[in-house]
Amino acid sequence: MSPEKTIRMANQIATFFESQGRDEAVAGVADHINSFWEPRMRAQLLEMLDSGEAGFHPSVVAALPSIRRPKPQMAGSAA
Repeated sequence: MSPEKTIRMANQIATFFESQGRDEAVAGVADHINSFWEPRMRAQLLEMLDSGEAGFHPSVVAALPSIRRPKPQMAGSAA
């Protein structure tokens, strides 16, 4: 997925939860991403956040510690 689409999708989730207050919004973003984003999408998001990619809603950035990191795939294993 393109980086722009990843940012847009993550920010849409953050915007949805924004009216619930900061703590609830951050928890909602992390819960949604952990529940509905497949491991490759989470890996891309986390890589972008780790590198300091700009453009993310503050709730997405704050949710970073609560987003589960996918287990690394072993070479040659089936996805």
